[in-house]
Amino acid sequence: MKPSMPTSPEALLIHVAIVEDDPDFGDALSQVIQAAPDMHLTGLADSRAQGMTMLLDPPADVLLVDLGLPDGSGIDVIRAAVLLWPSCSVMVSTNFGDESNVMRSIEAGAVGYLLKDSSPGRMIDEIRSLASGGSPISPIIARQVLARFRKKNPSSPNSAGNVDALEKTADPVAVLSTREKEVLDFITKGFTMHEIAKLMQLSHFTVRTFVRRIYSKLKVTSKTEAIYEARMLGLLSG
Repeated sequence: MKPSMPTSPEALLIHVAIVEDDPDFGDALSQVIQAAPDMHLTGLADSRAQGMTMLLDPPADVLLVDLGLPDGSGIDVIRAAVLLWPSCSVMVSTNFGDESNVMRSIEAGAVGYLLKDSSPGRMIDEIRSLASGGSPISPIIARQVLARFRKKNPSSPNSAGNVDALEKTADPVAVLSTREKEVLDFITKGFTMHEIAKLMQLSHFTVRTFVRRIYSKLKVTSKTEAIYEARMLGLLSG
């Protein structure tokens, strides 16, 4: 019986490829991946076209894909990756949290879906989870998936109708996450986005994502409207 060949250090690494058009987020994510001792960055594309070309290279273990690319949808890249890199686990990393994009991504073959509301450093843990067979999903996205399932199964005790009823009677403070409430509190006190980023030890693009989500949840388009609406709903601590 022939002795087994030792596994090379390179083979033990998690090979990661990225399709991301936000240069700040892409650079920050690339840096933390390259600094991780158990990971190797195999490719970085900033458009749909570059992503498709990258799929002609040897497959990565994990592919992170943004959906809003300048020349098309990242969902096209996901579909192609499933065909060309069948052993690769695809995870969406995006600002788009609407049901349509979520379900289309999952149907295309994505096994993880994260919103850009955490630091690139925390993304490292999610990449490890994905590579080991997990399916990292942001809590708000998981809730959408469950709500859609309940709509398809109205006989469930926790049907969509019951969920809607609970949401209508829920405390309005639950509308925003803890982090979003922190950002909103700083906004109310007059801090700029860069100042908030320093205070919370986050990147400014992560804070920008929080602000977009706050505006979306409160259904407002400006800082003044957000502060007014938050006061009306009792979301502010002061």
